[in-house]
Formats: sequence, structure tokens, C-alpha cells
Amino acid sequence: MRTDGESGGKMLKASRLGILTALVPFSIAQAQTTIDVAKITCKQLVLLKVADPNYIAIWLSGYYNGKRGTTTVDVELLKDHAQQIRTYCLYRDKGGTVMEAVEKVFSPGK
Repeated sequence: MRTDGESGGKMLKASRLGILTALVPFSIAQAQTTIDVAKITCKQLVLLKVADPNYIAIWLSGYYNGKRGTTTVDVELLKDHAQQIRTYCLYRDKGGTVMEAVEKVFSPGK
């Protein structure tokens, strides 16, 4: 003979199992996503086809600052640079890569 407590406990276990089952495919799919930033085109950046442009800007900032040995981040400058790259990609070079755009926009002498 079951009591209400046993029935409620089974329902709680079932709901937990349902939640876990729903989350597992999501976390597996998340773990498998990788992006080769060197291959992201300006068109993909502008059309938001790959990732949030802000995430790409942060990664690029870290990459180029790492090449220069710089460990500080000027947040306002990062935002400004990200906007400059989006603008460049939108109006000037939809066929090139984002990393090529960074090299053109921020090359020495510019």
C-alpha cells in the first residue's frame, strides 16, 4: 500500500530525471562548438552567422594583446575597435576575413 509521500517522491525523481535528460543534449552540443577565428569572414560577422560580434572582439583583443605582451584591457577602446571593425566589414570588405580587417584597420601608420 502506497502513501502520498511515496507517490510524491517518485514524481519528484521523475521530474528531476526529465530535467537532467533535457539538459544533457544541450550541454553536449555546447561542448562541441568550436570556431576557427581566422576563418570568420566579414560577411559572417555582419550577419551574426558565427557568434556574437562582442565575443569575437574580446577574443581578438586578447589574441592581439597577447602577441604584444600586453595584459591590460581598455574597455572603451575595445568597444570602439569592435565598432570600427564592424563598420569596416559592413561597408568596405564583406569578402575578407575579420582578422584581415583588423590588420587593415589597425596596421601601423593608420
